[in-house]
Amino acid sequence: MRKTLAVPAVAIAAAAFPLLTMSAASAAHDGSYQTTLGALNDSGVSGTGMVTLEGDQATVTVEANGVLAGSPHAQHFHIGAEGVCPPASADSDGDGIITTADGQPFYGMIGSSLTTEGDTSADSGLAVDRFPTPEDDSYTYERTFTIDQATQESFAAGTAVLVVHGIDVNGNGTYDAEAGQSSLDPSLPLEATAPAACGAFTASQMGQMPTGGAETGAGSTAGIEHEAAMGIGAVAVAGAAAAGAVAYRRRQAADQA
Repeated sequence: MRKTLAVPAVAIAAAAFPLLTMSAASAAHDGSYQTTLGALNDSGVSGTGMVTLEGDQATVTVEANGVLAGSPHAQHFHIGAEGVCPPASADSDGDGIITTADGQPFYGMIGSSLTTEGDTSADSGLAVDRFPTPEDDSYTYERTFTIDQATQESFAAGTAVLVVHGIDVNGNGTYDAEAGQSSLDPSLPLEATAPAACGAFTASQMGQMPTGGAETGAGSTAGIEHEAAMGIGAVAVAGAAAAGAVAYRRRQAADQA
């Protein structure tokens, strides 16, 4: 009785395909994303944001103008909601101020904290001593840091939003409690945590900071070359496996003749 033996080449190919799939998935989020910041709460803040993703590494540039000088401005990637900035109607109590909580159904919870040093997770969302504190009414922020899987997926899904916080409701040049305390941390004035500007990220083909509206186009093509190469590799592995199987069967038949 002839015994049917496993074909090593097929086994090797089967083991290789999951690795190819994993590599394609890890590269799927790579690319460049950009946004143009629009003012919230009549802050007068404007600016731009640029993010380049490579695996779990995000290289971030934020340029903000019209901010309150001498005061820290918390800034975050918000994720997991509609991926849009809140409209004026988001003001839940009619006091004329859209709070961070008012905006969350639209732009989501904190995915990453854009701190100047140290931790960048959501745990540092209110680390006011580690956010940009400009000497005048503008600042440029640049940093590369690690982001988690949920934030990567939010960028890929088009639901990542950049929010810069910190407003001056009464125009006295500082954060104070005249407008009330923050619902996020009662030790902070509401002015310190209320959103000042917001912008939803879109995929960028240019890899450059936007100068006006968002760039047009079908989105980032980054990673396509890698996926194509992996596809060719998969075909090569499959071809090698098939050839190996044929050669193996021929040798087996010759041995048993």
